[in-house]
This record gives sequence, C-alpha cells and structure tokens, in this order.
Amino acid sequence: MPLAMPSARIKPPALQPGDTVGIIAPASNIKPELLAAGCASLRELGYKPFYFDSILEQDLYFAGSVERRVREFEELFVRDDIRAILCARGGYGTNYLLDKVDLAKIRSHPKIFIGYSDVTTLLTYFADALGLVTFHGPMVTKDFSHTGGVDWPSWRAALNGSTDWALDLGPDSGVKGLIDGSAEGTLYGGCLSMLAASLGTPYEVHTDDTVLFIEDIATKPYQIDRMLMQLKLAGKLTGVRGFVFGEMLDCQQTNDQGYTLEEVVLRVIGDLHVPVAWGLRSGHVTHGNVTLPIGVRARLEVKNGKVDVRILEPATLAKDVYAKAKVK
Repeated sequence: MPLAMPSARIKPPALQPGDTVGIIAPASNIKPELLAAGCASLRELGYKPFYFDSILEQDLYFAGSVERRVREFEELFVRDDIRAILCARGGYGTNYLLDKVDLAKIRSHPKIFIGYSDVTTLLTYFADALGLVTFHGPMVTKDFSHTGGVDWPSWRAALNGSTDWALDLGPDSGVKGLIDGSAEGTLYGGCLSMLAASLGTPYEVHTDDTVLFIEDIATKPYQIDRMLMQLKLAGKLTGVRGFVFGEMLDCQQTNDQGYTLEEVVLRVIGDLHVPVAWGLRSGHVTHGNVTLPIGVRARLEVKNGKVDVRILEPATLAKDVYAKAKVK
C-alpha cells in the first residue's frame, strides 16, 4: 500500500560557500580518483567536502554492506556541521535502504539531498513520506569530477533559496516543445526505470498534480514504451499536469531505426492532452547537469516549440528563516 502523503513540505536550510558538504555512496561502489576530482571541484567552489573513509568499501557491486550505507546516511544527516548531502554516484542499490533508514532522523535534521539515477528512489521516497524537498541534480564522481558537468545557475537558484526563477531553456539548451499547453503542479520525478520499479511496493510514487520530469539512459524505445505504459495502466499518469523529458541519452534501438523516441513517447501520453517538453539536461546528461527541486510548485509553458519552466517558490530557506521555522 503506498505511503500517505504528508500535509506540509519541509524545506531544508540553504547552502552557502564555506558550508560543509557530506558525500555518501548509497548504491554502487565508487572510484577513488573520481571522488578526489569531485571533491577538488567542490573545494574550488568554496565548499568543504566531507566523507567517511568507509565510502570506498565494496560488497559485490555495492559501496559496502547495506548496514554501512545506512549508517553513513543517518550519521551525515544528524550531524549539525553538515549542511548538505551529495551522492557520489548512483548505479544500483538504494532500494536496500528504503526499509532501513530511520525517517525520524531525516525529519528532525532536514538537509539538502542531491542525486539522480538510482537515487531517484530516495528522492521520491523522502518527498512522499516526509514532505522533504529533495534535489535531482549533479553527483560528485560524475558531474563534479570533470569540467562543464554542472549547470551553475540552476544549482545556485535551487540551493540558495531563490524565489520565482526560470530555468535557462534558450536555443542552446536543446529543449523543445512536443505538445503545446500550460500547466502548474508540483515538480516531481526522476529516472523512469526507478519510477516504474516503485509500483506495487509501499514506496510507490505519487504523481497526482505534478509536472512530471522523466529521464533515463541507454534504454531501448520499446522499454521506454513499456515503462510508460506500466505507469499509465497503474493510473500514475492520469493526474499529471504536464511532462518534461530529459535528454534520454542513448535511448535508441539502432542508429537507423525508422522512428524517433519522441514518436514512441507521444503514442503513450499524447492522449492525455497536457503539455509535453523534451530535452531538459538533468540527470544522465552530456554536460551542464541542471538541478531540479523535487516537491515545489512549478509552471510549464509550451508554445510553438518553445518551453518555459518556472519554479514558483524557494526550495530552501535562509538559515535565519529556517531557525525561526524550526522553533515554531
């Protein structure tokens, strides 16, 4: 049975240069050299990266045992000196944490939590179970480890508490409209494979009244079709107000296939009569990973091929505002 939705959203305190950023590996194991490169980038930005040495442990294809990963997760959340938590990478394995992480610790110590891919499982779980605003965005050994991996305007706006801000979706963004229209809803979503995998579990995604973001990588068109149909048949697309798809890297059958992935997707969702945008770089991307706050109100406008996505409320709170809210 799906989790009951909380009555109010919890917004974490904003992140500023000089803050300590905790790094976790909740899924697959990581490479030390990529961790070092990502941490160097964070230091150049003025942040203080912190991680436990056990982050480099391995257990099969996981970043150590599930006990290690849960302990790492909870300890970084409860520490007062840690201002945000960034995932080192995704891969596979966050589903092992779902029934073991102590939600009470997360609720009483809300922090910025950022990741994508397999981490979608935790992003949506915390958004649904706690009402915590989470962030679909760059990871340490992936995007921070190389030049040009992070979209800085969205990073700053999302994490510093900007109000009523728009994503930069100009001609060079690669974003285009597929179905015209306007919609307003809660920004939500992530990796399609993870969204579909939640169905039938207690951690099933809540998609009603959302602007639903969907992305994936190296997934054949018929597999994208199958997962979208699974969500549709489960009633998860009925209450969606609008769709924004990612770059969908390497999601093709063959180089010379006689159809586009856009055609495949519209065959499934075209009859829903809501706006659809395509090509937003968040998650698995070629460059410039966009940070998307999950759980805040957003507006999607699609007209004549052009797209506007506007975040209508701050995703984080200034430290003094957060402190007053916590006292209340």
